[in-house]
Amino acid sequence: MTGLVVCVVVLALASAYGLMRRRRGGRVRVRVRDQDKRLTATELGGELGERATLVQFSSAFCAPCRATRRILGEVAGLVPGVTHLEIDAEARLELVRALGILKTPTVLVLDADGRVVRRATGQPRKADVIAALGEAV
Repeated sequence: MTGLVVCVVVLALASAYGLMRRRRGGRVRVRVRDQDKRLTATELGGELGERATLVQFSSAFCAPCRATRRILGEVAGLVPGVTHLEIDAEARLELVRALGILKTPTVLVLDADGRVVRRATGQPRKADVIAALGEAV
């Protein structure tokens, strides 16, 4: 009987943890540590957008990275002056460490000057990215 109770408790805790991770994943948010960070075109390996830049950190075997690439490409095509840059996290470890990127995909929303305005860890929703761009301009 004790084993059954332990099993039920473990399943309940695992389910609660999974639901919490699902709700937090992909949310575009402000991170206090990002407020003073500014990235240049040379650091990123591409030109910054006139209004904003969506920087995606990806890895080779990341399935959500492909969906995120599609979403950010669509947003960049819809909103004038917005550029989407994808960076291979494995090839740019120094930048990954400097920005505190812990998993892929991670999306940074930069304003026209290259300042980090928002960050999303996990696959973001299209509407959330568009809303974050409104704050970046």
